[in-house]
Amino acid sequence: MSIPTPHIEAKDKSLIAETILLPGDPLRAKFIADNFLEGVKQFNTVRNMFGYTGTYKGKKISVMGSGMGIPSIGIYSYELIHFYGVKNLIRVGSCGAMQPNMKLYDLVFGMSASTNSNYLKQYNLPGTFAPGASFKLLYQAVKIAEEHHYPFHVGNILSSDTFYHDESDSWKKWAKMGVLAVEMEAAALYANAARAGVNALTILTVSDSMVTQEVTSSEERQTAFTKMMEIALELA
Repeated sequence: MSIPTPHIEAKDKSLIAETILLPGDPLRAKFIADNFLEGVKQFNTVRNMFGYTGTYKGKKISVMGSGMGIPSIGIYSYELIHFYGVKNLIRVGSCGAMQPNMKLYDLVFGMSASTNSNYLKQYNLPGTFAPGASFKLLYQAVKIAEEHHYPFHVGNILSSDTFYHDESDSWKKWAKMGVLAVEMEAAALYANAARAGVNALTILTVSDSMVTQEVTSSEERQTAFTKMMEIALELA
């Protein structure tokens, strides 16, 4: 396959930076481009999965929506890595907290990603692979959070294929194993990055709590989660 791909219309590799932020929501990608980047040029509109490239503090960086769920981010991250030469992929998304000490708007750095998806079976590994983040990106992100005194948590997260689970309390089994939060994409991103030998990190903001049932609004999830955006941009 050559560029443009079926899902990304950029006709030249130079249109996409080596570091890219991947919010699930394309409107969050637009928000980041509009509010944080300079000299912005749009490189993708296919399926309204908006992609932009600009500069942040003089450094070239891209941002593009990745969609919802493992199949979607699996496609976009694969194409970005293998056809556009992206080396650093940073997911910025929301999550549901599973631990009682976690509050709305806390940051979560996904050190590893458990999953109930079959995505990893494609590799035919003789065991269970544990998808993990790039230590380099994780270490830098934690340092930035500490410098800004942002509340954060580091650990295992769950990438789930099911948003509405038939067993509503099934999350408690993961929580007993110390899993911090649930989201829907990180495991595929980490697996694609590991297979290609590039860097990946998932930075999340707690949008709701499985423990207290607190929730944020859809508008807040698009525009108010700026701390994780700033950290991700600093990693460029």
